[in-house]
Amino acid sequence: MQYSSEMIAEIVARVMKEGGVQPTSATGGDGLVPVGVSARHIHLTQADVETLFGAGYQLTPFKDLSQPGQYACKEQLTLVGPSMRAIEKVRVLGPVRKATQVEISRTDSFVLKVKPPVRESGDIAGSAGVTIVGPKGIVTVKEGCIIANRHIHMSLDEARRFNVQDGEYVDVEVIDGAERPTVFLGVQVRANEAFRLEMHIDTDDANAAGIGNGAKVKLIKK
Repeated sequence: MQYSSEMIAEIVARVMKEGGVQPTSATGGDGLVPVGVSARHIHLTQADVETLFGAGYQLTPFKDLSQPGQYACKEQLTLVGPSMRAIEKVRVLGPVRKATQVEISRTDSFVLKVKPPVRESGDIAGSAGVTIVGPKGIVTVKEGCIIANRHIHMSLDEARRFNVQDGEYVDVEVIDGAERPTVFLGVQVRANEAFRLEMHIDTDDANAAGIGNGAKVKLIKK
């Protein structure tokens, strides 16, 4: 008796299932994605850089980040909200952007007494305002303070392997941190040729799941 490729695939899947082994996706591999935990940080326009640090000032790269072209700067600033309580030493990330954006956690928002929405980076219309204090000046943005949504950066090739598209929402299961089993729902895929595979969550999410930088999560396509 000759077996077709479809029959062989069915037999292999049944044997693996009966043996307690789950086959992995041919397009997504084992579905494991490294985690990067994003602490509170600030993106600035060049105009705001100069207001905060002085005319003609240029940000000083300190350490490259996981995404190509992105870096942490030596510069740190202070955030102040309606509570008049300050959060100091908030890292600036470069390069400069077209709009100033402050990304904080929900816990930070309670300290500052602001109400930032959960948004994709860059979507700041109608978001919360906050005051940024630097060594040479102060900037108060009427909008620009957000809580970044959970998202996964990946290249276009990686998106094809995972069988997902840019902007699609998936769920992810935390593989590490078995003492606190966690599934994150509604994680946005951001696919671009310049991106490197990594899921970004904030410190609140990381602490809730008991994980840190380098932890692994499994992508679950809806």
